[in-house]
Amino acid sequence: MEKRDEELIASLLDEEPELKELMAQHRALGERVDELSKRPYLTTEETMEKKRLQKLKLSGRDRIESILARYRKS
Repeated sequence: MEKRDEELIASLLDEEPELKELMAQHRALGERVDELSKRPYLTTEETMEKKRLQKLKLSGRDRIESILARYRKS
């Protein structure tokens, strides 16, 4: 993420509760994906969970980007 995006996010966290929630969710999902990625072997269930979490994380990132795009235009 670029520095100006990080600055924009920091400035919007108080006025955009959805953004604040999405950022927290994005961090939590990232931590879980990282945790699963560090394991030398994943069960089938863990592999499926990792893929599901990655999709949720990407979906959340897309939503974050759409919120940021609104503010970049103005």
